[in-house]
Amino acid sequence: MLKKRFYLSFTLLLLLFLVSACSNSDNSKTEKSAEKKNAEVTLTDAKGKVVIPANPKRIVAPYLEDSLVALGVKPAAQWSIGDTVLDYLQPELKDVPKIGWDLPLEQVINNNPDLIIFSSPSAIQKGQYEEYKKIAPTYVYKDEVSADWRKQLTQMGEILNKQSEAKKALANYDTKAADAKTKVHDAIGDETAAILWVMADKFYLMENNRFSANVLYGDLGIKQPAFVESLGGAAAQWDPIALEKLPEIKADHIFLVSKKGEPGLDILAKSSIWKGLGAVKNGHVYEMNDPSNWTINGLNAGEKTIDEVVNAIKK
Repeated sequence: MLKKRFYLSFTLLLLLFLVSACSNSDNSKTEKSAEKKNAEVTLTDAKGKVVIPANPKRIVAPYLEDSLVALGVKPAAQWSIGDTVLDYLQPELKDVPKIGWDLPLEQVINNNPDLIIFSSPSAIQKGQYEEYKKIAPTYVYKDEVSADWRKQLTQMGEILNKQSEAKKALANYDTKAADAKTKVHDAIGDETAAILWVMADKFYLMENNRFSANVLYGDLGIKQPAFVESLGGAAAQWDPIALEKLPEIKADHIFLVSKKGEPGLDILAKSSIWKGLGAVKNGHVYEMNDPSNWTINGLNAGEKTIDEVVNAIKK
């Protein structure tokens, strides 16, 4: 009987010890995870080393709002030129105050940021980098990272300690693009498409890797007209195309990107050259009245463009 009691007591003590050890281990892991999340991070940017505060709440990152929104972050202020903002992001940013595109120091101070992020060294106006650093820690993207929206988003995940969110957002985008690519191919096969941006009374033909052309020809695999392919990449000087040269594009489909009321739209409507294009005669011109997502690179911009392309072509 004494032996049985001894073994029972020993077993109970052993179980209590194991439970306690597991609990301490779990608590230790939780504490380490919390410490990691709340720790400052030192990163290397275009200017050198910069210490990023833990969990910044008020972020000013002009023209990088797409990456912030993709990570579920609302900035303290949003990029603007006068009343112009990134229209396609307004469902998420409609209540966010505007800040001048050149980030005037007084406006920055008034927005009380705890982190400032610039898209490139050239985005810093008047050589005021040191002044911005006095307001809040300031991170400056390298040009080659900022120019690629996927790298830009991944880097934003590093800056804000949201690497897993960035990876998930990119995976979701790739899934969406692959599904859309199948739908587009089923609808138009190997027919070609071009993007014509109308601004004021000028016409701009998107090269094969400028802005939304990356989505059209890259993500969705739509075939380029030979004329577009001959233009080269976005590094080339972007000049307007003359009305008289439009027939040379020979695109089966045209995405006409413009705000309503632009004079160029009226010019096209009255032009026999425009009316004579195959895409126009076949009813394959799709008017996109919000150019904001077509004229910028970003995950949210790309997703909106994908939706608009699929909806237009499937009609």
